[in-house]
Amino acid sequence: MYSNLKSIGVVNYENIEKYTLRQEGDNDILKIYFHKASRQFLAKSLKFKFPRQRKKISIDYGSKGFRNVSEIGSTLRYVLKELDSLTEHVKEEKELKVQVLEDLKHLESVVASKIKEIERKLEQM
Repeated sequence: MYSNLKSIGVVNYENIEKYTLRQEGDNDILKIYFHKASRQFLAKSLKFKFPRQRKKISIDYGSKGFRNVSEIGSTLRYVLKELDSLTEHVKEEKELKVQVLEDLKHLESVVASKIKEIERKLEQM
């Protein structure tokens, strides 16, 4: 049923809780987290590296310039589709509220540091 997950060695589909995906250089890092058993201190997780696909695309039709781009590989795309069907990535309102508050705090710190930087430049003038 989940042939792509099986091909990377994931067999206990019913225990998958969530997953994360991030990019490191020329690789995409997929980390799959499983539900924690009652006697475990930490939840079990598996980590996989997938190389990114590289493509050259033309910048303009008239020019001969090309630009290198990378994108998620087809294998990983199929694995993510299966993981989405298993985890049903539905966030509760509470989780969404926490994420928005974290984003707001981060934005606040970035703006505060930028204001201080501009004030220092003004003092130097």
